[in-house]
Amino acid sequence: MRLILRISVAICALFLSISSFAQMPSVKVDNVKGEQISTSSLLDDGKPMIISFWSCTCKPCIQELDSINENLPDWLDEADFKVVAVSTDDARFTSKARAFAQGRGWGDFVQIYDKNQELMRAMNVTTTPQAFVLDGKGKIVYSHTGYVPGSEEELIKAIRKIK
Repeated sequence: MRLILRISVAICALFLSISSFAQMPSVKVDNVKGEQISTSSLLDDGKPMIISFWSCTCKPCIQELDSINENLPDWLDEADFKVVAVSTDDARFTSKARAFAQGRGWGDFVQIYDKNQELMRAMNVTTTPQAFVLDGKGKIVYSHTGYVPGSEEELIKAIRKIK
């Protein structure tokens, strides 16, 4: 009987730990102006969002964000959401990342800079590209790692399911 109780407690603890990762964490990052903001402020408007972790040296990251950017006008006709591009480049490369994003035409994205990788760690991101879809309350409803052409369609499918 005690073994069953211990197993039940362990299972409950596992579910609680998993559910704590299923929500947008609140950490400090820099916005495009270089101001420090809390990631929880991204939820203020209640819109669903795609969060994509990228770096200047990650070609698949750039391909994914370029594909999202290319499809964004059509996707926004279907659903009201936002795209948050999270640069994981460290403090030495933050200005390069800002210029890079501007040069790629990612101006419609909310751009944040996780120069200390705090958000990356809080969301358990170990490699880029990593993309998440969150509902308007910050609950993670979809995620994928890596990029192959066409995988951005899974992101908009997840957005469409949020109602």
